[in-house]
Amino acid sequence: MRKLLASLALTMGAVGVAHADLQGDPAAGREKAQTCAACHGQEGISASPAFPNLAGQQASYLAKQIMDIRDGERLVPQMAGQVDGFSDQDAWDVAAFFAQQQANLGQADPDAELVARGQELYRAGDMGKGIPACAACHSPTGVGIGSAAYPALSGQHPDYIVATLQNFADGERANDPNAIMRDIATKMSDRDMEAVANYVLGLH
Repeated sequence: MRKLLASLALTMGAVGVAHADLQGDPAAGREKAQTCAACHGQEGISASPAFPNLAGQQASYLAKQIMDIRDGERLVPQMAGQVDGFSDQDAWDVAAFFAQQQANLGQADPDAELVARGQELYRAGDMGKGIPACAACHSPTGVGIGSAAYPALSGQHPDYIVATLQNFADGERANDPNAIMRDIATKMSDRDMEAVANYVLGLH
């Protein structure tokens, strides 16, 4: 656990420095984001649980994902060709636009057992399984940490969260610095993933 926490701290510093030299223009980003609306909604809130909400997302995280998808570091079939022509500045502009939008406010399933497990994992982790608290990287309110390019989770679709965790666990997604999320996700059961996903939907 100490090794994992140390890795988290090192990654936060490294990613923060890497993204410190660029800033996005939200006005320019609005124009460039028009094609994103079909899947992610006009203001970044997706009508489909298969596609992530982008509204209120940390700009540093979103810019990194756009560039990773463009560069083939993250494979998302639905995004094939969508950002191939984006410059780094384009990525930051679109990210800045979505970062300024009002984040989704969701309502978690009130199942007491599910909420309790989700809260436990998010707030305290599971020492027995070697799972650190989600809040350490994603903040107590789920808004993420911009300086480390750690994403906001608050109000995110549970289906998308579960699918993302499964992709990390299976190694299908591998653009997490120092394999942090891959290491964590492999220690989570399906029920753990469902519980966390439900909890962050209502977190704000």
